[in-house]
Amino acid sequence: MAKVVITMPAYRAAGTLRQTVAAIPTGIADELILVDDASPDATVDIARELGIEVVVHDRNRGYGGNQKTCYATALARGADVVVMLHPDYQYEPKAVPLLLAPILTGYADMTFGSRFAGLSDPREGGMPRYRYVGNRLTSMLENLMLGSRFTEFHSGLRAYTRECLLSLPLDDYADDFLFDSELLIDAVTLGYSVVEVPIPTRYTRESSSIPVAASLRYALGSLAYCARQVVARGRKGRRRALHAYRAPDAETQPTAAPPESIR
Repeated sequence: MAKVVITMPAYRAAGTLRQTVAAIPTGIADELILVDDASPDATVDIARELGIEVVVHDRNRGYGGNQKTCYATALARGADVVVMLHPDYQYEPKAVPLLLAPILTGYADMTFGSRFAGLSDPREGGMPRYRYVGNRLTSMLENLMLGSRFTEFHSGLRAYTRECLLSLPLDDYADDFLFDSELLIDAVTLGYSVVEVPIPTRYTRESSSIPVAASLRYALGSLAYCARQVVARGRKGRRRALHAYRAPDAETQPTAAPPESIR
Protein backbone atom coordinates (compact mmCIF):
# COMPACT_ATOMS: atom_id res chain seq x y z
CA MET A 1 0.00 0.00 0.00
CA ALA A 2 1.43 3.37 -1.04
CA LYS A 3 2.18 5.82 1.76
CA VAL A 4 0.46 9.14 1.08
CA VAL A 5 1.74 12.29 2.79
CA ILE A 6 0.01 15.66 2.55
CA THR A 7 2.37 18.61 2.90
CA MET A 8 1.22 22.13 3.66
CA PRO A 9 3.50 25.12 2.93
CA ALA A 10 2.29 27.63 5.48
CA TYR A 11 2.70 31.35 6.08
CA ARG A 12 0.21 33.23 8.27
CA ALA A 13 -2.32 30.39 8.07
CA ALA A 14 -3.66 30.68 11.62
CA GLY A 15 -7.08 31.83 10.43
CA THR A 16 -7.68 28.97 7.98
CA LEU A 17 -5.59 25.99 9.11
CA ARG A 18 -8.27 24.34 11.25
CA GLN A 19 -10.83 24.68 8.47
CA THR A 20 -8.43 23.23 5.90
CA VAL A 21 -7.48 20.22 8.00
CA ALA A 22 -11.10 19.52 8.95
CA ALA A 23 -12.04 19.35 5.26
CA ILE A 24 -9.42 16.74 4.35
CA PRO A 25 -11.29 13.46 3.72
CA THR A 26 -10.77 10.95 6.52
CA GLY A 27 -8.27 8.20 5.78
CA ILE A 28 -7.01 9.72 2.53
CA ALA A 29 -3.50 10.36 3.86
CA ASP A 30 -1.14 8.53 6.19
CA GLU A 31 0.49 11.69 7.50
CA LEU A 32 0.16 15.48 7.47
CA ILE A 33 3.25 17.70 7.50
CA LEU A 34 3.16 21.48 7.83
CA VAL A 35 6.20 23.61 7.04
CA ASP A 36 5.92 27.07 8.57
CA ASP A 37 7.83 29.83 6.81
CA ALA A 38 8.54 31.96 9.90
CA SER A 39 4.92 33.05 10.36
CA PRO A 40 4.41 35.88 12.87
CA ASP A 41 1.00 34.51 13.89
CA ALA A 42 -0.17 31.36 15.70
CA THR A 43 0.14 28.98 12.74
CA VAL A 44 2.65 26.72 14.49
CA ASP A 45 0.72 26.59 17.76
CA ILE A 46 -2.49 25.63 15.99
CA ALA A 47 -0.73 22.97 13.92
CA ARG A 48 0.67 21.42 17.09
CA GLU A 49 -2.78 21.46 18.69
CA LEU A 50 -4.09 19.57 15.67
CA GLY A 51 -1.38 16.95 16.04
CA ILE A 52 0.29 17.76 12.73
CA GLU A 53 4.00 17.12 12.19
CA VAL A 54 5.56 20.60 12.07
CA VAL A 55 8.80 21.91 10.59
CA VAL A 56 9.66 25.54 11.29
CA HIS A 57 11.92 27.78 9.22
CA ASP A 58 13.99 30.19 11.28
CA ARG A 59 13.60 32.77 8.50
CA ASN A 60 11.22 33.27 5.62
CA ARG A 61 12.49 31.30 2.62
CA GLY A 62 9.72 32.09 0.19
CA TYR A 63 7.05 29.91 -1.36
CA GLY A 64 9.47 27.80 -3.39
CA GLY A 65 11.89 27.44 -0.50
CA ASN A 66 9.02 26.26 1.67
CA GLN A 67 8.08 23.58 -0.86
CA LYS A 68 11.65 22.30 -0.96
CA THR A 69 11.45 21.58 2.74
CA CYS A 70 7.96 20.08 2.37
CA TYR A 71 9.12 17.55 -0.20
CA ALA A 72 12.43 16.79 1.48
CA THR A 73 10.65 16.04 4.74
CA ALA A 74 7.93 13.90 3.14
CA LEU A 75 10.44 11.87 1.13
CA ALA A 76 12.65 11.36 4.18
CA ARG A 77 9.63 9.98 6.02
CA GLY A 78 9.09 7.37 3.32
CA ALA A 79 6.29 8.94 1.27
CA ASP A 80 5.39 7.13 -1.94
CA VAL A 81 2.98 9.89 -2.96
CA VAL A 82 3.28 13.52 -1.87
CA VAL A 83 0.40 16.01 -2.02
CA MET A 84 0.79 19.77 -1.72
CA LEU A 85 -2.24 21.43 -0.14
CA HIS A 86 -2.27 25.13 0.75
CA PRO A 87 -3.49 25.71 4.32
CA ASP A 88 -5.12 29.03 3.38
CA TYR A 89 -8.24 27.14 2.21
CA GLN A 90 -7.96 28.52 -1.33
CA TYR A 91 -7.94 25.01 -2.77
CA GLU A 92 -10.64 22.52 -1.83
CA PRO A 93 -9.22 19.74 0.40
CA LYS A 94 -12.05 17.45 -0.66
CA ALA A 95 -10.49 17.40 -4.14
CA VAL A 96 -7.39 15.55 -2.90
CA PRO A 97 -8.84 12.11 -3.77
CA LEU A 98 -9.21 13.32 -7.37
CA LEU A 99 -5.50 14.10 -7.44
CA LEU A 100 -4.56 10.75 -5.97
CA ALA A 101 -6.68 8.49 -8.19
CA PRO A 102 -4.56 8.76 -11.40
CA ILE A 103 -1.35 8.26 -9.41
CA LEU A 104 -2.52 5.33 -7.30
CA THR A 105 -3.80 3.54 -10.40
CA GLY A 106 -0.45 3.97 -12.14
CA TYR A 107 -1.77 6.36 -14.78
CA ALA A 108 0.13 9.51 -13.72
CA ASP A 109 3.44 10.57 -12.21
CA MET A 110 2.13 14.01 -11.32
CA THR A 111 -1.34 15.53 -11.05
CA PHE A 112 -2.63 19.03 -10.44
CA GLY A 113 -6.01 20.60 -9.91
CA SER A 114 -7.22 22.85 -12.72
CA ARG A 115 -9.63 25.68 -12.00
CA PHE A 116 -10.32 25.98 -15.75
CA ALA A 117 -11.24 22.37 -16.53
CA GLY A 118 -14.99 22.94 -16.40
CA LEU A 119 -15.99 22.25 -12.80
CA SER A 120 -16.73 25.94 -12.20
CA ASP A 121 -16.00 29.42 -13.54
CA PRO A 122 -12.90 30.81 -11.77
CA ARG A 123 -14.31 34.33 -12.01
CA GLU A 124 -17.45 33.29 -10.14
CA GLY A 125 -15.17 31.74 -7.51
CA GLY A 126 -13.56 35.13 -6.90
CA MET A 127 -10.41 34.91 -9.03
CA PRO A 128 -9.13 38.49 -9.59
CA ARG A 129 -9.48 39.69 -13.17
CA TYR A 130 -5.74 40.27 -13.65
CA ARG A 131 -4.98 36.73 -12.49
CA TYR A 132 -7.65 35.27 -14.75
CA VAL A 133 -6.30 37.07 -17.83
CA GLY A 134 -2.68 36.34 -16.93
CA ASN A 135 -3.40 32.66 -16.34
CA ARG A 136 -5.25 32.31 -19.65
CA LEU A 137 -2.56 34.08 -21.66
CA THR A 138 0.49 32.38 -20.16
CA SER A 139 -1.16 28.94 -20.22
CA MET A 140 -1.98 29.36 -23.91
CA LEU A 141 1.60 30.34 -24.74
CA GLU A 142 3.10 27.53 -22.66
CA ASN A 143 0.81 25.00 -24.34
CA LEU A 144 1.94 26.27 -27.73
CA MET A 145 5.59 25.91 -26.78
CA LEU A 146 5.24 22.51 -25.14
CA GLY A 147 2.70 20.98 -27.50
CA SER A 148 0.45 20.22 -24.53
CA ARG A 149 -3.26 20.81 -23.90
CA PHE A 150 -3.51 21.76 -20.23
CA THR A 151 -6.27 24.17 -19.27
CA GLU A 152 -3.88 25.93 -16.87
CA PHE A 153 -0.27 25.82 -15.68
CA HIS A 154 -0.48 27.74 -12.42
CA SER A 155 -2.36 25.62 -9.90
CA GLY A 156 -0.98 25.18 -6.40
CA LEU A 157 -2.89 21.97 -5.65
CA ARG A 158 -0.62 19.11 -6.72
CA ALA A 159 0.44 15.51 -6.12
CA TYR A 160 3.58 13.62 -7.13
CA THR A 161 5.04 10.15 -7.08
CA ARG A 162 8.22 9.65 -5.13
CA GLU A 163 10.15 8.89 -8.32
CA CYS A 164 8.97 12.09 -9.97
CA LEU A 165 10.18 14.30 -7.12
CA LEU A 166 13.49 12.49 -6.76
CA SER A 167 14.19 12.83 -10.47
CA LEU A 168 13.72 16.60 -10.60
CA PRO A 169 16.40 19.16 -9.62
CA LEU A 170 14.27 20.77 -6.93
CA ASP A 171 17.19 22.46 -5.19
CA ASP A 172 17.99 24.35 -8.40
CA TYR A 173 14.53 25.87 -8.70
CA ALA A 174 13.59 29.35 -7.54
CA ASP A 175 12.65 30.06 -3.93
CA ASP A 176 9.69 32.19 -5.00
CA PHE A 177 6.49 31.40 -6.92
CA LEU A 178 8.43 30.53 -10.07
CA PHE A 179 9.20 27.18 -8.40
CA ASP A 180 5.79 25.84 -9.43
CA SER A 181 6.28 26.60 -13.12
CA GLU A 182 9.83 25.25 -13.21
CA LEU A 183 8.73 21.96 -11.66
CA LEU A 184 5.73 21.46 -13.93
CA ILE A 185 7.60 22.38 -17.11
CA ASP A 186 10.45 20.02 -16.24
CA ALA A 187 8.03 17.19 -15.45
CA VAL A 188 6.46 17.61 -18.90
CA THR A 189 9.70 17.98 -20.85
CA LEU A 190 11.35 15.09 -19.01
CA GLY A 191 8.57 12.80 -20.16
CA TYR A 192 6.54 12.23 -17.03
CA SER A 193 2.82 11.58 -17.26
CA VAL A 194 1.14 14.74 -15.97
CA VAL A 195 -2.63 14.77 -15.52
CA GLU A 196 -4.91 17.65 -14.56
CA VAL A 197 -8.18 17.14 -12.71
CA PRO A 198 -11.03 19.66 -12.37
CA ILE A 199 -11.35 21.52 -9.08
CA PRO A 200 -13.53 24.42 -7.90
CA THR A 201 -12.19 27.93 -7.38
CA ARG A 202 -12.40 29.75 -4.06
CA TYR A 203 -10.80 33.09 -3.24
CA THR A 204 -11.25 34.76 0.14
CA ARG A 205 -9.46 37.50 2.08
CA GLU A 206 -7.19 34.80 3.54
CA SER A 207 -6.24 33.32 0.15
CA SER A 208 -2.58 33.76 -0.67
CA SER A 209 -1.87 36.10 -3.54
CA ILE A 210 0.97 38.11 -5.02
CA PRO A 211 0.95 41.76 -6.16
CA VAL A 212 0.41 42.67 -9.79
CA ALA A 213 4.07 43.56 -10.39
CA ALA A 214 5.25 40.28 -8.87
CA SER A 215 2.64 38.41 -10.93
CA LEU A 216 4.06 39.96 -14.09
CA ARG A 217 7.60 38.93 -13.16
CA TYR A 218 6.32 35.43 -12.43
CA ALA A 219 4.53 35.21 -15.79
CA LEU A 220 7.55 36.41 -17.75
CA GLY A 221 9.85 34.09 -15.78
CA SER A 222 7.57 31.12 -16.46
CA LEU A 223 7.48 31.81 -20.19
CA ALA A 224 11.24 32.30 -20.36
CA TYR A 225 11.92 29.04 -18.49
CA CYS A 226 9.47 27.17 -20.72
CA ALA A 227 11.16 28.48 -23.84
CA ARG A 228 14.62 27.48 -22.60
CA GLN A 229 13.54 23.95 -21.72
CA VAL A 230 11.74 23.45 -25.03
CA VAL A 231 14.88 24.53 -26.88
CA ALA A 232 16.97 22.14 -24.77
CA ARG A 233 14.62 19.12 -24.85
CA GLY A 234 12.08 19.66 -27.60
CA ARG A 235 8.29 19.85 -27.36
CA LYS A 236 6.97 17.34 -24.83
CA GLY A 237 10.50 15.96 -24.52
CA ARG A 238 11.10 12.45 -23.29
CA ARG A 239 14.48 12.63 -21.60
CA ARG A 240 14.83 11.91 -17.91
CA ALA A 241 17.88 12.56 -15.77
CA LEU A 242 18.14 11.34 -12.18
CA HIS A 243 19.27 14.07 -9.80
CA ALA A 244 20.49 13.58 -6.25
CA TYR A 245 18.01 15.66 -4.28
CA ARG A 246 19.56 17.47 -1.34
CA ALA A 247 17.36 18.31 1.63
CA PRO A 248 17.64 21.99 2.66
CA ASP A 249 18.78 21.20 6.18
CA ALA A 250 21.14 23.90 7.39
CA GLU A 251 18.51 26.33 8.63
CA THR A 252 15.47 24.11 9.03
CA GLN A 253 14.29 23.65 12.60
CA PRO A 254 11.75 20.84 13.09
CA THR A 255 9.71 20.96 16.26
CA ALA A 256 9.99 17.22 16.72
CA ALA A 257 12.98 14.95 16.19
CA PRO A 258 13.03 14.29 12.39
CA PRO A 259 14.46 11.30 10.58
CA GLU A 260 18.24 11.37 10.48
CA SER A 261 18.31 12.05 6.75
CA ILE A 262 16.75 15.53 7.06
CA ARG A 263 18.71 16.83 10.01
